[in-house]
Amino acid sequence: MPTAAQLDLLNTLKQAIGAAHVLTEGDLTAYEQDWRKRTRGQALAVVRPGNTQEVAAVVKACAQARVSIVPQGGNTGLVVGGIPDDSGTQVLLSLQRMNAVRAVDGDNLTITVEAGCVLQNLQQAAEKAGFLFPLSLGSEGSCTIGGNLSTNAGGTQVVRYGNTRELCLGLEVVTAQGDILHGLSGLRKDNTGYDLRNLMVGSEGTLGIITAATMKLYPLPAAKLTAWAAVPSVEHAVRLLGLAHKHLGAGLTGFEMMGQFALSLVDKHYPQLRVPLWQQTPYCVLLENSDTESETHARERFEHLLEIAFEDGCVTDAVVAESLSQARNLWHIRESITMAQAEEGLNIKHDISLSVSAIPTFVAETDAMLKREIEGVRLVNFGHLGDGNLHYNVQAPEGSDNQAFLKTQEDRVNTLVYDAVKRFGGSISAEHGVGSLKVDTLPDYKDPTALAVMRQIKQALDPKGTLNPGRVVR
Repeated sequence: MPTAAQLDLLNTLKQAIGAAHVLTEGDLTAYEQDWRKRTRGQALAVVRPGNTQEVAAVVKACAQARVSIVPQGGNTGLVVGGIPDDSGTQVLLSLQRMNAVRAVDGDNLTITVEAGCVLQNLQQAAEKAGFLFPLSLGSEGSCTIGGNLSTNAGGTQVVRYGNTRELCLGLEVVTAQGDILHGLSGLRKDNTGYDLRNLMVGSEGTLGIITAATMKLYPLPAAKLTAWAAVPSVEHAVRLLGLAHKHLGAGLTGFEMMGQFALSLVDKHYPQLRVPLWQQTPYCVLLENSDTESETHARERFEHLLEIAFEDGCVTDAVVAESLSQARNLWHIRESITMAQAEEGLNIKHDISLSVSAIPTFVAETDAMLKREIEGVRLVNFGHLGDGNLHYNVQAPEGSDNQAFLKTQEDRVNTLVYDAVKRFGGSISAEHGVGSLKVDTLPDYKDPTALAVMRQIKQALDPKGTLNPGRVVR
């Protein structure tokens, strides 16, 4: 049963946003369980404000009651950063009702949306207005732009357009005290002090709650071409990336690398997708070329690149999509790897980044080490090679108990992989964030001075520690 103080808070919240939007009973699994189904929490209440003023009222009431808040968007995160703990004392603040597109400014090439706007809906609103919003993720049908900003999501277009941070021009944020920070100007130049926008992006709701954002738009490309290429090794994939940069320039919008075992899981669990070339090569690459001039111009450059790649030996076979539906199918195969791996069973995920030049040696050495240390281990290596981000995942040996493998091997595997990442000068989190899953690991791999500054910032902006505690920094 809630305490008297908790009941007072619940009544205050009901008065602030309406009793129908303060949920304390019924099935709250959609809010309290993480996407990977590894963790289930219990909230004091799930609150669903409908506008920024209501968010501010909720935060102010919780701050006065010294009750912590866990902000949540689409609940598609992979580091347990957006669900409550199991204490039953935290308020989960869902932003899903705040999903409006507030404005499109074609002259300024910007779109302003609320934090709960689903990424796919944002893309469609931009396209309807005649523009491109390039952020693209496998979870785009359910993730929200507020969540994308809070973790600085990457996706498949980073090589051309950058992470979510690079796509953001302004934010509206509710502070830990319940004040509203108005920053939706859409200016590309504003040098009037500290960059509060970039401080909030990637902070995972620990410094403030993003309620709206002004994002960049781009002209729709005149042509978009997609190819699926077989490459003999990671070294050859990196060579192909260099050729693509040289011959496509800014037209190179996507460059994904996928290992044979990763693709075999898609073939096994989703045979209707008909994965091309995977049986004949250790790795495949999916690359995309966008052109603002014409399809003829784009196709000429693309075909010229592939000719050079065949002559160089970094490509042994290739399939070029002849239609938009074929291109979508190729991308669907790539985006199905995560789901196929989930179908295969619980696994140990790594979202790492390295300099592109270091990736071939890292993969060779770490593959060999893990196979030596754990007999029969299966490596699911895929990701955004174009920006140095690998999802270097570890699957249990075939036929073994996945749950038991996770319980006995996860800490050991993480240490082996993260130590290798550190040795090569990389990062243990590229686009998924830190959340609670990596918060106690981070001090072993982050510069201590940087961590000290991060803690000072957290203390300054959230002195009571009520915003998403136990995430990013303790």
